[in-house]
Amino acid sequence: MVTIKDVAQRAGVSPSTVSRALSGKIPVDKETKEKVMEAVRALNYQPNVLAKGLKEGRTNTIGLIIPNIRNPVFPAVARGVEDVARRNGFTVILCNTDEDLRVELDYVDKLQKRWVDGLIFATAQKDSHHILELKEKDFPVVLLVRHMEDKVDAVISNNFKGAYEAVSYLIKTGHKKIAIVNGSLGLTLYRERFEGYKKALQDAGLPVIDEFIIDGVSDNGNGYYSMLGLLEQGSVPDAVFATSDPKAIGIIRAIKDYGLRVPEDVSVIGFDNLEISALLDPPLTTVAQPLYEMGANAANKLIRLINSKRAKKPTVDVMEVELIIRKSTR
Repeated sequence: MVTIKDVAQRAGVSPSTVSRALSGKIPVDKETKEKVMEAVRALNYQPNVLAKGLKEGRTNTIGLIIPNIRNPVFPAVARGVEDVARRNGFTVILCNTDEDLRVELDYVDKLQKRWVDGLIFATAQKDSHHILELKEKDFPVVLLVRHMEDKVDAVISNNFKGAYEAVSYLIKTGHKKIAIVNGSLGLTLYRERFEGYKKALQDAGLPVIDEFIIDGVSDNGNGYYSMLGLLEQGSVPDAVFATSDPKAIGIIRAIKDYGLRVPEDVSVIGFDNLEISALLDPPLTTVAQPLYEMGANAANKLIRLINSKRAKKPTVDVMEVELIIRKSTR
């Protein structure tokens, strides 16, 4: 491996002169710089980025920790993070945790040992004490999609409003028996969507029916079995609010397999507006989250924290959502 000493020897200058010439921060006369650059090209010298980062106290590398890249939400947010990071000279390391805290803690430990400048977490839960510890140490951290109230900087969508508007639309179009298929209430975003669902029913004078509330449903095909179980119990709603598009996809299939029609018998509405949502049969009515923009915003937010010389009070950026009406509702 070619070193800075090799370059210095070929150029006939000292290693410190080579360092100054390559950094561009300290003036070096034109003739000397040309000798150094000629030696760099001849030897195909590649600067040791890690060593340079250790010397300067940063590596221009950030970590993005997500639950599962197979969940269609995360490729969109990850692309937003990566595009902004690249434009600002940062490299992104992507880590999948599969919602396993031990795996997440191992990633955090390894990333810190590799001197990443900051971390974006899309995995935050109410017991994510390690994230709070990082924040207390003034390590740059931003939460994405999920948040921990106002304890840590975050970028989220307006979950309550999106759910409220979705269920209000179902009510306005004549639906009265509206079920919800929700994720884990241990996650703030699903609690907020549940609160939006309840508030819409209450404002319309409709009861919140316990048997129509299904929670703890993951996006890994469990929407199908949850809906099928509800139908087989004889509880047939006239509409279902799914708190994610993957859940809605499974719900539509379960309704059809049970012998009912969407939307003639049961309307279905989702939350995400994934690209596949418009291609379903029928195309899915859903709440659109600005997923790419959320990722881009999170990256910008993290880079500002990295470049900041003083700690600031955490802020939570709430990005607006939009109800997209298609043919899965009547």
